[in-house]
Amino acid sequence: MAAEKIINTGLKYLGKPYVFNASSFQTKSFDCSSFIQYIFSENGIPLPRNSRQQFQVGERIPFHSIKKGDLLFFTTKKRRTRSGIERIGHVALYLGENKMLHTYREGKKVQITSLNDYWRGALLGARRVI
Repeated sequence: MAAEKIINTGLKYLGKPYVFNASSFQTKSFDCSSFIQYIFSENGIPLPRNSRQQFQVGERIPFHSIKKGDLLFFTTKKRRTRSGIERIGHVALYLGENKMLHTYREGKKVQITSLNDYWRGALLGARRVI
């Protein structure tokens, strides 16, 4: 299954550091969208570079229908007051069981996080690209 392959690819990079605007297609460090772009590309699925571009790919999925491998898109403190697609500032990979794989913010690393109240409050949408 494609979702499992993408998830397993992403899990290989647990603990890699976050660097804002990290270079694409390398594994020394990631930001949220370069991480997503890389793990999908390793599985033959090209994605654009940033989270707003990635939000325009695939099929929009209602939150109650998300599955493993779907992309989750969030707003951030810096982007909350913007409108439309400009509100998007973060992307994560849904793992199932209320968990997501992502990296965000300096000092953080690629990690598994619960989709808790904080993240649910910032969620703007989900997309299925596989």
